[in-house]
Amino acid sequence: MSSKSRRDDGDGRSGRAPSQRQLRVGEVVRHELSQILTHGGFHDPELQGRIITVPEVRMTPDLKTANVFVMPLGGSGEKEVISALNRNKKRIRGLLSQKLTLKYMPGLSFELDRSFQASRKIDDLLRSPDVSRDLGKDPEGQQ
Repeated sequence: MSSKSRRDDGDGRSGRAPSQRQLRVGEVVRHELSQILTHGGFHDPELQGRIITVPEVRMTPDLKTANVFVMPLGGSGEKEVISALNRNKKRIRGLLSQKLTLKYMPGLSFELDRSFQASRKIDDLLRSPDVSRDLGKDPEGQQ
């Protein structure tokens, strides 16, 4: 199998890592989107006064689509924030195009970042009495 055919399509489903270019462009897009969401530039009543974190942007191999993972501070109103961002994605893409110089400005798709919930679940499991007992520690973390 050639190394080219083993590349990931960037959606995380195949288990292969994205290319360096995908990672680099994704990080630049993430940084600029964070600035746009922090400083505004567009108005939507559902986004007013909300602080939105952009922990990750995954680019497709052709760099034409950016899957943007977001999390509202405090985790409240997640569905409303996602729908508001997807409703305003053309305007956000326009603001992004003013800040970035790319051959193709990627289309945006906003999704809720579930990594915080997954890490909290793992943390809770590791702190459970059964796991602590199996590791030879009491629940407070002492030997």
